[in-house]
Amino acid sequence: MDAVHGLHYVLMHLTGQVAGVSVFTMRLPSVMAVAVAAAGLSWLGQLLGGQRLGLYAGLLLAVLPTASRYAQEARSFAFVMAAAVLATGALVKIMCGNRRWPAGYAVLIALLGWFNVLGLLLVAAHAVTIALRRPSHRVVLRLLLAQAAGLAAVIPLLVLGFSQRSAVGEIPPVTISTPYNFFSWLLSPGQGILPDLLTLLLPPTALVAVALLVARRHKAPPLVLTVGLPWLAVPTLLLIAVSVHQSLFAYRYLLFCLPAVALLLAACLGALPRPAQLLLALLLAIPFALSHQAIRQQDSRAWDTKALITTMQSQATPGDGVLFSGGRCDLIASAYPEIFAHLPDLGTAQTAAERDSVNNLPAGPALLEQRLSEANRVWRIACRHLSPGSGKFATHIAASQEQALTDAGFSPTYHVSVQGMDITLHQR
Repeated sequence: MDAVHGLHYVLMHLTGQVAGVSVFTMRLPSVMAVAVAAAGLSWLGQLLGGQRLGLYAGLLLAVLPTASRYAQEARSFAFVMAAAVLATGALVKIMCGNRRWPAGYAVLIALLGWFNVLGLLLVAAHAVTIALRRPSHRVVLRLLLAQAAGLAAVIPLLVLGFSQRSAVGEIPPVTISTPYNFFSWLLSPGQGILPDLLTLLLPPTALVAVALLVARRHKAPPLVLTVGLPWLAVPTLLLIAVSVHQSLFAYRYLLFCLPAVALLLAACLGALPRPAQLLLALLLAIPFALSHQAIRQQDSRAWDTKALITTMQSQATPGDGVLFSGGRCDLIASAYPEIFAHLPDLGTAQTAAERDSVNNLPAGPALLEQRLSEANRVWRIACRHLSPGSGKFATHIAASQEQALTDAGFSPTYHVSVQGMDITLHQR
């Protein structure tokens, strides 16, 4: 299951085999991928507009809070972003007449798809760039053949991924505000990490900067808008269109559009007079600094897993039972076997691995009643910050667990709330 992330899983498995499995080793590959993306964007900026644009673009991507957030996370999206930057650089090299890059471009398109099939939306953006640039017929043929070869290499994953589309978690439907909210997220990730005033000012500031770049395009490198605007807009609009039928618009799927924002803002800095450059840099620097501070806090994610682990280490005793409720909250136990190995999961009938799925199978009422009859202390861990559908199901599960605990003679004796979680100890 979840084969669309298969290449990343293989990479992480090999990393674990070589360097061991730890928080540091599992996060390090994503850090390196974002570093490659920043360096690659600097190279791309140099191709498009010289050393200054390259320096500005690479530095901006390096300091964008959303780039830092996904450099922290042991997931595939940083790799998709790095592949997107390098593929776009290869596209520019080919459009400039370099004949040695089509094979590399094809390989990068394939890598883009194998890290996440939705990354292939970038190919549509590249097609728009080619149409706007209007290179020679020979160049267009080379590009189309390279794209076709790269896409063909991803066909097996596309077929397998389509058959596993039910594994996609519940994603909110798109609305008229989705494009603006997504643009805001590209600049500063997460919810509630910035004061309201800065949250309101940051996206309009960036949009005004891009509008100024368009208005002063005669002072900007000619290819910047041709490359940057389709890169930002086309994948976004296509995924919105697809999500009308089946909602797939999770912001992280389009993280590979983030370098386009950095490129456009960097070009704007270069096209504006010096006083305006300083003003724009100041307007961006303050919210960026606050965002960086926020995403480095323990409670910066939806679930403060570290607080849960600390509580269980200090309070739980071997033989205590555990009940999880809320989304895929029960998978936390799989991530921390050193904590939960001696704490049986009373609410799971079959693990995700055992049933070849991404979700554990909840225990039915009879099985839960039997397990509770053999326990003296039970920790109930309820995860919040859920989508509406998951929240409704989690509420139902939580209510049935509460009733089962009461019927078995348990009562709460300890409770603590942390970011996204409620932790309660029930005893007979």
